[in-house]
Amino acid sequence: MMLSEKLRAALGNLLPDVGEDEAYLSDGVSALRDAAVLIAFTDRPEPGVILTQRPQWLRSHAGQVAFPGGKIDPGDRDAVDAALREAEEEIGLNRRDVMIAGATEPYRSGSGYHITPVLGVIPPDLPLDPNPDEVEDWFEVPLDVLFDPGNYVQQHAHFQGHDRHYYDMEWQGRRIWGVTAGIIINLARRMPAGWHR
Repeated sequence: MMLSEKLRAALGNLLPDVGEDEAYLSDGVSALRDAAVLIAFTDRPEPGVILTQRPQWLRSHAGQVAFPGGKIDPGDRDAVDAALREAEEEIGLNRRDVMIAGATEPYRSGSGYHITPVLGVIPPDLPLDPNPDEVEDWFEVPLDVLFDPGNYVQQHAHFQGHDRHYYDMEWQGRRIWGVTAGIIINLARRMPAGWHR
């Protein structure tokens, strides 16, 4: 069975854990803005997932690790279209190279976004070309590392009058945390064990 078929089957059999997000941080936000991210799984014997690192000079979320993605624009047909457009703009990932497996429930961020994770499979070792205005670098993390909740530590910090809890992982000198880690943990806890084997 192809990785995309395994992923589609796993999405159809998500375990009944409702997950968690940062909705408790957005008390004062009247309407969340719709956004989408692409979780791009590389189709290889030991799959990986593509992540990006934002430039250090950005005003918001500088230097943070993220999935390719962003706001859903009026011209986008849906979350899938937005995720594919953003991935093309950010890392030069052509939408023709992405086999969409599906999407999961949105993740509500404390910064006021209603983020739909879109899952897709891409060929391994594509020559991605990051846009320096949006992405400093991109990298691939092995699926077995990234989607193992045991590799994350739950942290706490005081943020905008709230006790914020978030997940945090260090991998090869990179810090994967916050919304990105939250989306990963939610999905990892709901995927049937060994779904990609």
